[in-house]
Amino acid sequence: MKLLEYQAKEVLASLGIPIPPGRVARTPAEAEGAARALGPVAVKAQVPVGGRGKAGGVKLASTPDEARSAAEQIIGMDIKGFRVPLVYCEAALDIADEVYLGFTIDRPGRSNVLMLSAQGGMEIEQVAEESPGAIARLHPHPWRGPLPYELNALVFEAGLGQHVRQLVPLIQKLYRAIPDLDAITAEINPLVITGEGKVVAGDAKLETDENADFRHRELLDNYGGDIEGDRYEEEAKKRHLTYVALDGEIGIIGNGAGLVMSTLDVVAYAGEEFGGKRPANFLDIGGGASAEVMANGLEIVLSDPAVKSVFVNVFGGITACDAVANGIVSAVALLKERGEAVDRPIVVRLDGNKAAEGRRILSDAALPIVEQVDTMDGAARRAAELASKGA
Repeated sequence: MKLLEYQAKEVLASLGIPIPPGRVARTPAEAEGAARALGPVAVKAQVPVGGRGKAGGVKLASTPDEARSAAEQIIGMDIKGFRVPLVYCEAALDIADEVYLGFTIDRPGRSNVLMLSAQGGMEIEQVAEESPGAIARLHPHPWRGPLPYELNALVFEAGLGQHVRQLVPLIQKLYRAIPDLDAITAEINPLVITGEGKVVAGDAKLETDENADFRHRELLDNYGGDIEGDRYEEEAKKRHLTYVALDGEIGIIGNGAGLVMSTLDVVAYAGEEFGGKRPANFLDIGGGASAEVMANGLEIVLSDPAVKSVFVNVFGGITACDAVANGIVSAVALLKERGEAVDRPIVVRLDGNKAAEGRRILSDAALPIVEQVDTMDGAARRAAELASKGA
């Protein structure tokens, strides 16, 4: 479960981490009232994705009238597929320095990793790419967590030794989100150090493990109503499909998580030849998918206007390739019946159980938008090429 910024800050405050005063505003009038009470504010779009500032979703307001105007511009706007339902009006801070602090799961290392950097305010991916040495890392012991001497060393490694007395206890409080809330990611960026030397969470991200939701019903009860999820992921959940939205142009459908993950890598590699085209989603139709499931998956992928081509990669096992082929034909027919344009190319690679029958079904259907390619690498390259032509 991804929390919005104001929600994450409320959770951080419950852990004892200082946050600036702020108010939620669902209307421009409420934003105006918040500025009257708080003084100069930052008016921030509340969506569960990054890049709000670059998208125009964060504006500074010196007066109540400016706060009202900012809210009018931000509420209702679209940021990376998320409609902004409300804004958070937060009192301006006296910023002397900005620090990055966060933890997430290091999957290759099979552990949590704490990260600290003096280059706060920048996305950690950008820091890692441009200045990898600027990020200090610590893999805490999974049972006892980080010890004070380990955190002291982390702070000094990050070049923030002058703030060690403030940072060490704050990091310990943030880390409590792992055992207490089953958090998989928590980030404060920037962690502001004020002119008076105090540390305050200037921004916050918090994501908890959905598999542990039953242990944290209060989070769902308190915050579930304000979070508007990715519309394609929400629709996929209704249809019992495993779907994750990505930021690309090539729709991906496969059977089995391992095959889909491999497909993402192959497509990303092939896309480099065609202007950096990348996967638009992860969609696993499962090991025993029927024609109906295949049709549902294709319908969701094609409903995303960012998708310029689709790669269907199926190795028939429990899922027979003839069922997949029938699903593709059914999905195209269904979309046409609804009056929806079905004009984006679909590259299909079928192998394994009843692959010959599946290929014959697609050939007999003679769908002008469907191409069949025998190999996975060849199909990925063709999907990337077609996506570049449709851009």
